Amino acid sequence: MLKSRIGILLRTSKYRREYIQKELGITANTLSNWCTGKTYPSIDKAFILAELLEVKVDDLYKVEKKG
Repeated sequence: MLKSRIGILLRTSKYRREYIQKELGITANTLSNWCTGKTYPSIDKAFILAELLEVKVDDLYKVEKKG
């Protein structure tokens, strides 16, 4: 199961949420959904987001084992 780390990464980012939303062409609601894991970014947007946050794409999520 994937757990989003996007919210944590956004808090330590040098960019404001509004800037990231504009760069990705997404709404505040979409970014919020990514942060909670309700929805996931497309691959192209995940790569852009990772670049903006200065992390690797696989740092956007953490795998949690069920159980």
